[in-house]
Amino acid sequence: MPIRRVLRPIRELSESGKLAGLLLILATIVSLVLSNTAASARYLSLWELHVGYGPLDKSVAHWINDGLMAIFFFLVGLEIKREVVDGELSEPRQALLPALAAVGGVAAPALVHLAFTHGTPGSSGWAVPTATDIAFSLGILALLGKRVPASLRIFLTALAIIDDLLAVLIIAIFYSGNLHLSYLVGGAGIFALLLLLNRLKVDKLGIYLALGVLLWFCVLESGIHATVAGVLLALTIPQHRIEGIEHALQRPVNYILLPLFALCNTAIVLSGGLGPIFTSPLALGIGLGLLVGKPLGIVGVVALLVKVGMAELPSQVNWRQMLGLGFTAGIGFTMAIFIATLAYRDPAAVDVSKLAVLIGSAIAASLGAAVLWFTNNPEEVEEAVKADEASSPATSLKA
Repeated sequence: MPIRRVLRPIRELSESGKLAGLLLILATIVSLVLSNTAASARYLSLWELHVGYGPLDKSVAHWINDGLMAIFFFLVGLEIKREVVDGELSEPRQALLPALAAVGGVAAPALVHLAFTHGTPGSSGWAVPTATDIAFSLGILALLGKRVPASLRIFLTALAIIDDLLAVLIIAIFYSGNLHLSYLVGGAGIFALLLLLNRLKVDKLGIYLALGVLLWFCVLESGIHATVAGVLLALTIPQHRIEGIEHALQRPVNYILLPLFALCNTAIVLSGGLGPIFTSPLALGIGLGLLVGKPLGIVGVVALLVKVGMAELPSQVNWRQMLGLGFTAGIGFTMAIFIATLAYRDPAAVDVSKLAVLIGSAIAASLGAAVLWFTNNPEEVEEAVKADEASSPATSLKA
């Protein structure tokens, strides 16, 4: 009985999607603490240990960012395909509003970042504040429960999925290394074979996964970032198998892979204090890109489309809630930190970027939650009014 009492709240957190976000926060705190204590040198050296042989002799950090994160991107790719083929993005008119809002939510943060870093080495990280962390942002809405209408959650899900797709394209185009033609041709051939297998309705997942590993190796060696292979593989998986694979991967990714990523990529030594975070153009570009750029881009595009009559607000959603969603989309975390590790070679710039992402995301999450918490759901207000009218003496007399 006592065990059930302990497990029940954990199960409820897991089912609501809140546990994944809490684990990421815990992993970040643990990593920051260990990086700034007497155990710092030993803890930091852990991520630099090399594992593997020959071309696959990589550091632990490299294996996490280029290897395990390919599984995360594979899951992202499955979600993108499911939504495009048979979900919220399957109808062009239905997908128009979140799609264009996502584009605005990428363009505006990039412009804010460049406004602060133009002409400096920091400008190479213009894409850092463009990415929304889908797990964290949806986790915030889950924490708010019924205060957030279902249509707003659906809108954010669609927007975040398109945002992820744009992030994948940005990584592939702007943050890949020197291309190696032989591996590029090999990867293209494997991808074509996977598409052919899908076309021929081959259903054995083992074949897809085995070829997926080869695709990952070719992409890794080609100079394009290896995680792109995860998305490419996902696009070839038979549609009717996607839901089962997503179900199998959700928990390992959310409860093992992403916390491990957070431990590895938030190992930051705060030797210079937090001063640079509040003064450097790089940090301001990232922080304000998330805090100002995201809501400005998303809400601005939505307002424009509604004004010209090309779209309508999602049902039961008002403008305050849309603003709250804009702030919530400013939670960068996983994807933003990941892009920061690709954008900069200077370890100091990487650390400043990561801290700016953490602080900017935390403030964005707080603002988004506060706006949504204090904004009434129109549907709930209408129901409350009807309930009051039904219970009032005047109504009783009329009846």
